[in-house]
Amino acid sequence: MEKWFNVGKIVNTQGIKGEVRVISKTDFPEKRYKAGNVLYLFMPNASKPIELTVKSHRTHKNFNLLTFEGFTNINEVEKFRDGILKVPETQLDTLEEDEFYYHEIIGCLVATVQGEEIGKVTEILSPGANDVWVVKGKGGKEQLIPYIHDVVKKVDVKEKVILIEPMEGLLS
Repeated sequence: MEKWFNVGKIVNTQGIKGEVRVISKTDFPEKRYKAGNVLYLFMPNASKPIELTVKSHRTHKNFNLLTFEGFTNINEVEKFRDGILKVPETQLDTLEEDEFYYHEIIGCLVATVQGEEIGKVTEILSPGANDVWVVKGKGGKEQLIPYIHDVVKKVDVKEKVILIEPMEGLLS
């Protein structure tokens, strides 16, 4: 059975020429939304996904705006609202050393190099220069861990363990 990975959610249309607004959930939007790339749309009540080929991509505010080949007006894409765009596992590329997919990091246990358990990664934020991992501890308290070499010392996605060396003041 094929494994699928979320790329984004279509939340609305944009204009009248068949463009849709997507809240992105992908690690590599520049790859996933490239013209000619194939995405699969999963609708809440549909039995099988709709195969869509990206025609164009641009960003506007916090959204990725996409058009798909064969869909040229708002009436054809309105029905895609609330659909989830996904890719099959076979479309995942091999990554460079120190690069990871979000699904590999989320759920990992984070501990200091001294052995103090911090919590599990629940979410990944991409505010700018580097990703920030949201780590939820035992008491429900969240810590924000920047994914930079000065802090993150070891990532083992097979064992689902991340070791960090916190800078002064990082953990509250």
